[in-house]
Amino acid sequence: MRTDRAEGHDLRHHGDAEVRDDGARLTDLAVNVRADTPPAWLRERIAASLTGLAAYPDGRAARAAVAARHEVPEARVLLTAGAAEAFVLLARALTFRHAVVVHPQFTEPEAALRDAGHAVERVLLREEDGFRLDPAAVPEDADLVVVGNPTNPTSVLHPAATVAELARPGRTLVVDEAFLDAVPGEREALAGRTDVPGLVVLRSLTKTWGLAGLRIGYVLAAPETIADLERAQPLWPVSTPALAAALACVEPRALAEAAHAAHRVATDRAHLVAGLREFAPDGLRVVEPAQGPFVLVRMPRAAAVRRHLRDLGFAVRRGDTFPGLGEEWLRLAVRDRATVNSFLQALDQAVTLAQH
Repeated sequence: MRTDRAEGHDLRHHGDAEVRDDGARLTDLAVNVRADTPPAWLRERIAASLTGLAAYPDGRAARAAVAARHEVPEARVLLTAGAAEAFVLLARALTFRHAVVVHPQFTEPEAALRDAGHAVERVLLREEDGFRLDPAAVPEDADLVVVGNPTNPTSVLHPAATVAELARPGRTLVVDEAFLDAVPGEREALAGRTDVPGLVVLRSLTKTWGLAGLRIGYVLAAPETIADLERAQPLWPVSTPALAAALACVEPRALAEAAHAAHRVATDRAHLVAGLREFAPDGLRVVEPAQGPFVLVRMPRAAAVRRHLRDLGFAVRRGDTFPGLGEEWLRLAVRDRATVNSFLQALDQAVTLAQH
C-alpha cells in the first residue's frame, strides 16, 4: 500500500453519468442498482404514502423499525436522504484533524470532506495485494478513517475483524456498508456492533431495492455521534415516501426477499466472472474473489472497449475516476444470465474492434 495526497480524479463522476441523455437505449451495467426494482409491493407501499403528503414527515416509526432490524437502541440510528447525505453530515458535523480515506472506493466521502474544507490523505490498496485491507497502512494519528465493505468498485469483502482493527480510542471509523445486504448472510457486517469504539456504519436502501430516485439510507453509530449528525441535518430531511420505503424494506418479508436476491446475485456474478475469464488471452483480468453486485476488470485499451460497447448498446463504468485506478479499469454491474450472455457477445466484438 502507499499513501497519496494528490488529487487529479473526477470524484463527482458516478455510474449514472454513463446512462444519462441517450442512455435509455443502452443496457445498463454501469449503475449498481439491482435490476427490475423496486418490486410491485414496494411501489404500492410508497404510493399509499402519497395521501399523507400534506403533513410534515414523521420519521419515528421508520427509525424504530431500523433500530429493531439491527437490534440497537433508536438513539443509535439516523435516517438520511441516502448514504450520500450521511457523508456530507459526517464531513460537516464531526471534529477531526487527520482524515484518511481508503481507496479505491466510492469517491463521495472524499468529495464531501474536501467540500467541507478538510485535507484528505489517501491510502491506496494495491492490485498485487488483491486490493485487500492492511490496517497497519493507515497512519496511527488518523482520527477519521473511511473504508467501504464490500468495497465499490473492487468488490472486495474485507473480514469484519480486519476492519475493526482500524478502530482506536479518539478515532471515528466510518464503514460504508451500502452493498452488504447484497452479500449472502451479510457476512462480515459491522452494522449493529456496539463494541467497536468510534464505529459509524452507513447503510443504503437504494441499491437492493431500486430506490436511487427516492434517496433513503441510514447511519448506525454511538448516540452522541448520532446527535451531532442530527444537529447538522435540515428539518424533515427524509420525505414521507422515503420513510414509508424504509419501514417496508426492514420488515421480515423484505429481509427474506433481499436475502434471496443476494444469493441470486452471487449466482449471476459467478456466471459473469466465468465468462470474463474467457477473455484472459486478450489480457483481461478480473479482481477476485468478487463479493459485491459488481466486478472490477483490468484490460488493455479499456477506454476504446468501453466506447465500442456503448456503440453496441451496453454501458459500463469507467474506472479511472477512482483514486488508485487508471483508464485500463472498468466496473461491471452484475445482471441476469441472459443479459450477461448478450454483454459477453458484445464484449467479444468490442475487444476485436479495439485491437484494430
